[in-house]
Amino acid sequence: MPAKREFRDRPQTEVAVLDALAERPGDGMTVFELRTGVDVSIDDIEAALASLTAAGLVHAEEAEGRTKFRVDERVVARPADDATDESSVLDAIRRRIGL
Repeated sequence: MPAKREFRDRPQTEVAVLDALAERPGDGMTVFELRTGVDVSIDDIEAALASLTAAGLVHAEEAEGRTKFRVDERVVARPADDATDESSVLDAIRRRIGL
């Protein structure tokens, strides 16, 4: 599940990191796990994680002797959120054309 639209106005690497973390919101990912899902260098991933952590969109936690990064709940798109947005647009169009 990708990150919500309102969080996609960031640099491409940051969006890719958010998307990868949003796929596993409960488990979190290490930098090396992120590297397998995001096709950029470790340095770029670390820079993106630093920026996202400073913005409060990603949190780092120590687990089993490894640092795992987890995405903030507000970043993860839920199917119900997307359905509401789409139905609102569709409903507005239907009302506009009189259906």
